[in-house]
Parts: sequence; C-alpha cells; structure tokens
Amino acid sequence: MNILVVGGTGFVGSHLCLHLLKRGHTVTALGTSPGWPEAAHARLTYLSADATEPGDWQRAVPVADAVVNLAGKTIFKRWNQAYKREIYDSRIQTTRNIVDALPKDSRCVLCNTSAVGYYGDRQDEILTESANSGQGFMADIARDWEKEALLAAERGIRVAVMRFGIVLGKDGGALAQMLPAFRRFVGGPLGDGRQWFPWIHIQDLLSAVEFLLETPSLNGPFNFSAPNPVRNRQLAATLGRVLGRPSFLPAPRIMLRLVLGEVGAVLVESQRAVPQNLLDCGFHFRFPEIEGALRDLVDQPPDSSAQA
Repeated sequence: MNILVVGGTGFVGSHLCLHLLKRGHTVTALGTSPGWPEAAHARLTYLSADATEPGDWQRAVPVADAVVNLAGKTIFKRWNQAYKREIYDSRIQTTRNIVDALPKDSRCVLCNTSAVGYYGDRQDEILTESANSGQGFMADIARDWEKEALLAAERGIRVAVMRFGIVLGKDGGALAQMLPAFRRFVGGPLGDGRQWFPWIHIQDLLSAVEFLLETPSLNGPFNFSAPNPVRNRQLAATLGRVLGRPSFLPAPRIMLRLVLGEVGAVLVESQRAVPQNLLDCGFHFRFPEIEGALRDLVDQPPDSSAQA
C-alpha cells in the first residue's frame, strides 16, 4: 500500500512509519520539521508542511491508498488560552484539510486518531466504543475531531477512528516521562491513584493500525487500549516492581494543579476503556497485561532501526 502518515515524525508516527516500511509498504511522512533522518529510506518520502493550513501537501492525499492522521500538539505542556487553541486547531483543522483533499468515493481509507478522553472523567464505568462522549476540554476536542473525520464517510470513504489510550514506549510518551522519577526513587501514583489508566504497548498499537488498514470491513470507532486497564496506583506499583524501586510517593492533586495547571486535572481523570471492537473483530494483543508490557519495554533498548 501507499500510505500517507500525517504527523509522521512524532513519537507514534515515527514508530509507525518504520513499522510500515518493514512490512513492505511505501510511506509518505508529513511533519513540521525541515528534514527527517529516516527520509533516506528508498520507500519513504518526507514532506515538511503545516497541515493546519491548506497547501501543496494535500496533493499527497488523493494518490494514497490510506491516510493515517496522527497530527496534534502535545497536551503534556502547561496550558493557556493560546496553547489550548493550538491543541484544538492542530487536530481539527488538520483533519478538515485531509478530508477536503479526499476525492468522493475514493478507495482510500482514513484512519484518524482520537483519544479515550472522548469519554471524559467516568470513574469506574466500563467504557466500550458504544459509550457516550463525556464533558470537558479533551472530550470536546475528541468529539469535534471525530466529527470532522467522519465527514469523509458521508463521501463514501471508509473511516476508522482510533481512540488512543496512553501509549507506552521506551523512547517517548508517558513511560519516558515516568522512568526518570522512578529510577531516582521518587516515583508513585498521581493523586490518590484510584483513576483508571487505559494503556497500550506501542507494538500493539502499530499492529492495530495495520489491522485496520488491511481489513476492508472495519470502520467506526476503536478503543486503542489494552484489554486490561489498570488503576494508576497499580501502574505505579508494577513499574516500581519491574525497576526494583519504591513506588509510594504520590503526587497530590493540588500539587499537580499548581505545577502543571489545567492539564494536571486531566492527568487524574478516569477512563476504564476496553477495546471491545478490536477484540470482537479478532485482533490479538501481544501485551494484554501491564506487567508483561512494562517488562518488555524496560528490559529492551529502543528500536531505532529503519531497515526494511
């Protein structure tokens, strides 16, 4: 397949591009950096552009067999009103521009990122893809994000919405932020640790994207989270055990709010999301349990090979 990956130089995007190349696909990666070292690969083309704005980059959309949209400003940064607008526009405007560039009744498939934040703070409720959206800034973004992507379905295009949980990988994402604190003996749960933590190993995420791309019957929303979500305190205890470090120093909610601002409140929201649609379609998770996932990631060096 000829696959366009929008947001292809980020943590998930760079892993996905290399995975797809290894699987024999041709990849066009779009990012905002002037260049990208992996672009030397024979089957990879790199485009540098701001996808929140229409432009020449859109010419890559109608010639692709599949578009995977991963673009979006990180939420793990202190928010103000201007940055919240960047978080929103980087997701909504980019998706709108991709859909605008897709020809009607195209055979292209659009796999568009969303997030389990779609459900809002739901405490202990088990959240399958049929659950209603929730309230709050992240829920509002996810709802609008999905709405923009699903406009392509009205034009006869297959659309799969990927509601990402917390992606665990050694060389980026949440785990890379957590490891230094635990290794310095100051790791622990966030808040009271009771909130559910919907997680997914990076390798399962990559396999799930490929599963959606290669299964023509699949469309609609999919929770990209492991079958066994854990409470945050269980995550902390397991990571401490894997590292041989204590995990009893919590970060109180008030401290999170003081240090991180509004995003601190998001970190203690609870989504007990389960990947019901992926499981019903026969997808197999290589890492369904948190301890096996963490041991694999902590014990293995990052995979930076670009060989296919």
